[in-house]
Amino acid sequence: MHPKRKRTLLLILALVAGLGLATGLVTYALRQNISAFYSPSQLVNGEAPEGRKIQVGGLVVQGSLKRSPDSLAVEFLISDLKQQVPVSYTGILPDLFKEGQGIMATGTFSNGKVQAEEILAKHDENYMPPQVKDAIKEAGHPVK
Repeated sequence: MHPKRKRTLLLILALVAGLGLATGLVTYALRQNISAFYSPSQLVNGEAPEGRKIQVGGLVVQGSLKRSPDSLAVEFLISDLKQQVPVSYTGILPDLFKEGQGIMATGTFSNGKVQAEEILAKHDENYMPPQVKDAIKEAGHPVK
């Protein structure tokens, strides 16, 4: 093989290998940051991966909010009107967070409990995250 062709072939192979490596690294990084949405029923049924970042949404169960007196830790239950899942969170809750309202929590699920890193509450009277609304409709309950 001619030395110039050999050099060109090696260059092309190096570029293809570099692109493959870059694509693999980007895919791996994105996969680590993806958080799929699950309803409380799906969590109870074991459909969510343990220890992976997820999003879960539902209604905060009336009377379930427990605040720690000496820290910002809170625990509460969320429901899709079929099943309930406990959620713990340490931090300042959104101003619009209250019992009976729709929320979405992002965090990890393990041992039947969600450890939330972020809590999102609806922002007005008519809004509910679409995933929460769909999960409640699937449960057979009307959503305002």
